[in-house]
Amino acid sequence: MDEPIYLEQGPTRTFACAVDWPGWCRVARGDDRAIATLAAYADRYAAVADEVGAAFPFADMDTDAIVAQLTVVEHVEGSGATDFGAPYGVPALDSGPLDEATAHRHADLVAASWRVFDAVVAGAPAELRKGPRGGGRDRDEIVTHVAEAERSYARSLGVRYTPTQFGRAGGQAAMRAELIEVLRGARDGAPLVDGGWPARYASRRIAWHVLDHAWEIEDKSE
Repeated sequence: MDEPIYLEQGPTRTFACAVDWPGWCRVARGDDRAIATLAAYADRYAAVADEVGAAFPFADMDTDAIVAQLTVVEHVEGSGATDFGAPYGVPALDSGPLDEATAHRHADLVAASWRVFDAVVAGAPAELRKGPRGGGRDRDEIVTHVAEAERSYARSLGVRYTPTQFGRAGGQAAMRAELIEVLRGARDGAPLVDGGWPARYASRRIAWHVLDHAWEIEDKSE
């Protein structure tokens, strides 16, 4: 079975992103390394699929065997953001319509990425291992960063929360519930608001950011 992915190619780095598994995206120098890195993270992504009972076909598979089943269906021009380590380009394939089952599945996987992140945070120490020069955030700083990024991303779907609304008890949970409702209702592939994101891309970008930092916390907790 071939699994569709696309490559976002920046000046020096490439993102490899699964089309149908929101959040399964990895970056590396060069196309081949990006694809290999994506495959190497399959076991870690399987935890997200397990949260919703989805049949993820690559759990416990050899990396080379996974690579052999990944098919590049589109190339997207990247930018400095790509090299910085954030996916930026919206592939043309994201403009396609979504049926109800696909929209619900993508929304469920976004919600699962939040649950995985929350579980990782709950089991992590407050102080994380730093880089060789002492750089890097601690656990609670990452949690705050992820939350604020979500509030920013939400505007690209027409969901707007002021800092006061977001900071109230239950504010983040309310925003997340609204985001899921929007993603579940998306159908035509058009950006959800003027200048915003199509639902497919929004699901992928939100889940990627959450999981990227969940895996960072895991790696720096060891």
